Order: sequence, then C-alpha cells, then structure tokens
Amino acid sequence: MLLEVVVYNIESALRAQEGGADRIELCDNPGEGGTTPSYAVIEAARQNVNMDVFVMIRPRGGDFLYSNYEFHAMKRDIHQCQKISVDGVVFGMLTAEGRIDVKRCKELVERARPLKVTCHRAFDMTRDPFEALEDCIEAGFDRILTAGQQAQAARGKELIGQLIQKANGRIAIMPGSGVNENTVEEILRASKATEIHFSATAFRESGMQYRNQQIAGMGSEEGSEFKLRTVDPERVRKMRALAEEVERSNQRV
Repeated sequence: MLLEVVVYNIESALRAQEGGADRIELCDNPGEGGTTPSYAVIEAARQNVNMDVFVMIRPRGGDFLYSNYEFHAMKRDIHQCQKISVDGVVFGMLTAEGRIDVKRCKELVERARPLKVTCHRAFDMTRDPFEALEDCIEAGFDRILTAGQQAQAARGKELIGQLIQKANGRIAIMPGSGVNENTVEEILRASKATEIHFSATAFRESGMQYRNQQIAGMGSEEGSEFKLRTVDPERVRKMRALAEEVERSNQRV
C-alpha cells in the first residue's frame, strides 16, 4: 500500500516523513484546493526529505480551463521542478466542454519526463469519467487522483473501483479527498485501490508571545495567523496500519 500525504509547508513534509509516508504532494494555498508552491519551498522539501516529492502545478485556484499565459507558467514551473530533481508533478487541464485537454496535457507530460505525472482532481470535473480515463491514458499520465467525481472519496468509492477495473493496469487510480481513519477501510474494500492520498492534518499554536487581538487572519475572517497547519505523524502511522490490513484482507478474498 502506497501512502501519499498532501502537505502545504516544509514542517508538514518533515512530519509526513516522520509518520512513514511514501510520498508527499507538495502544494500551497489549501483554501484554494492547492496551487504551485514557491521554488524555495520545493527546494527545501527536496533537500530535507528522502521520500518521493510530487509538486502541484496549478497557477491559480478556480477552474481548470487555463489561458495561454497560464499554460506557459505551468511549463516554466515544470522546468523548475526538473532542475530541483523532484520525483513527480501533479496537474490537470480541461476543455470548456468538460473533457481532459489531451493536447496540452500531453505536451506538459512530455516536458515533465522523466518525472512521474499525476492528473489531479480536475478529473472529477469532467463530463464522463470513463471518457476522461481514456483521455488521461492517451495524454500519458501515470496516475489519476480522484474522489469518484464526488466531493469525498467515500461517496465515490464504487466508481473508483470501476475505474480501477476499466484501467486494468494501464494507469494507477488513487482515491483522495476525505480519506481518513474513519473512511479509509470502506474506500479500500470497495475500490481495491493500492494507493491512497490524504492529509493527516493537525494544527498547532503559534509560538508568538505578542498577539494583536484586533487582527484575525490579517483581516480575513477565514483564518488565523496564530494557528499553523501541519501533519500528525501518528495519524499517518494509523492510516498505514488500517490500509495495509484492508489490503491483506482484499488479497485473501
């Protein structure tokens, strides 16, 4: 069972490694669903963890219909990731009609090699998951991160299983979104997936002694600068134990 932990800062990357993760997906901006992190953060993560580092290539939040300017930015970000020697990149591009943009995705995949390439949950925004599966294979992706076209993977577990069967080893299918200690067993039993994507999120208090109580989240009501996002290594360890027990059970059937 392969465990991928999504992380949004350097501390989280280190804690994911401490917990025994196999791979991290390194992003910025969790409130936007993940965007491309800075060059320096990518470099620091690569230099300080010895597991696989996959980097999100997403120039902004919102939809996955990108302009030519954004497409160029994605090319440049992939080039920078190659220079830092990360292990993989994660992206997805759609057409206005809700299909995988095969032409531009294929160009990015070819530019990214020899890095591994994952199609992220842009897949879940497509009009037909089985059509999108074939399009991802045509584009050259190595895996698809999906919640089965639902908000959370537990609700899309049957479709995830169908996609795995339809893929028949041509591409990896990795459940993600809402995968945690309470849902991982049902997702894996239903889908027979061999990779999982989760966050194992924890928060810790800031070390700041002086705090201006008149400002929360630098003026935003959505967050606080005194609450820092990280990863709980114990949650990662528990997820592995649960996932590997289901994997053994699935193999016995």
